[in-house]
Amino acid sequence: MSMRARRFRPVCAAAIILGVMLPARQAVAQISDDAVRIGVLTDMSGAFSDVGGQGSVVAAEMAAQDFGGTVRGKPIRIVSADHQNKPDVGAAIARAWFDRDGIDAVADLPVTSVALAVIEIAREKQRTTLIAGAASSDITGRFCSPYATHWADDSYALAHGTAQAVTKAGGTSWFFITADYAFGHAMERDAAAAVTAAGGTVTGNIRHPLATPDFSSYLLRAQASRAQVIGLASAGRDTVTAIKQAAEFGIADSDKRVAGFLVFISDVHSVGLPVARDLLVATGFYWDQNDAARAFGRRFFASTGRMPTKQQASVYASVTQYLKTVDAAGTDAAGAVNRTLRALPVDYFGHPAVIRADGRVLYDLTLYAVKAPAESKAPYDYYRPLVLIPAAEAFRPEGEGGCALAPNPLTAREIHP
Repeated sequence: MSMRARRFRPVCAAAIILGVMLPARQAVAQISDDAVRIGVLTDMSGAFSDVGGQGSVVAAEMAAQDFGGTVRGKPIRIVSADHQNKPDVGAAIARAWFDRDGIDAVADLPVTSVALAVIEIAREKQRTTLIAGAASSDITGRFCSPYATHWADDSYALAHGTAQAVTKAGGTSWFFITADYAFGHAMERDAAAAVTAAGGTVTGNIRHPLATPDFSSYLLRAQASRAQVIGLASAGRDTVTAIKQAAEFGIADSDKRVAGFLVFISDVHSVGLPVARDLLVATGFYWDQNDAARAFGRRFFASTGRMPTKQQASVYASVTQYLKTVDAAGTDAAGAVNRTLRALPVDYFGHPAVIRADGRVLYDLTLYAVKAPAESKAPYDYYRPLVLIPAAEAFRPEGEGGCALAPNPLTAREIHP
């Protein structure tokens, strides 16, 4: 299938209007406490530590080093903490960071419940949040904030973009194996809508509890269906377990394909190519996608011994853009920074991107197939590109998410200086 890129021009009213609102570049920097302080709040030891964790801290430190270690002559400080995947723990850390430690921005934030708790505290304290981990599209929907930007591939884009691309490529009948909680339900809903809109059909679905150890009955139902594609509307260990057991059932050797809506390269690495081969994966970042990504990936590998996940890459991109914005705005005050952040163009590892008024960062995704072992020429050479998914087709239209910021451009009254 062709990888020929299609250019996109998403409409960003905020970028047009805010272009005249940018603060003038000032001779004297207005940096609070004579330093720019960024906290990486992540999962250091739990289920998401491989996709974020210490690797996210390394990515933030790389961004600070690449920026030269200072902004307008003031040092950049990176700190980190483990939120243990608990909203109360994450909220307590964020509040202490803002009240006691002078943290200007919080980055990473895997796990939606933790991210939403921190977003609300940051709104109260007027501090910036750069969400690279949590995937719920509600972050730029009903819980949107003028101080938050969403850098992760969100649940709508992963489900809708993947299902649409696969259906258009000929996988027109689907069966969903869905985690039985809100996140899984939302992914199945969005994917099913995309399948139907692209002319496909949904032949059935089945739901499983969180942390299911045995997917045999679910996979047998999927195998017995007439579906060409089995969609895994789940995350983390449930997705990994389903992929492993699908290989045991020989699904990769049949006429069916498995599509994982939320899969990281670390997941593929943990199960291995013999198990994951032919799995369909959509992502906005793969370390071998272009020269810019390869350069970052190899430097990250030199520091960590592994290639970066999409989440870790997004920490690097978000912190880099935040530092550029503080420099352009001449201040680390969250209001001015986030007005400017939504107006500046973004270079997302060689892909052009923009930030909408609701905080959604828009960039192209790519649909990949996991390589067979014989195709892989080096460690982490795991993905074969199939088709580009333009940002305008992947992400939810701005007016459909329920964000109060979306219908009209941001104004000075909506973001405090």
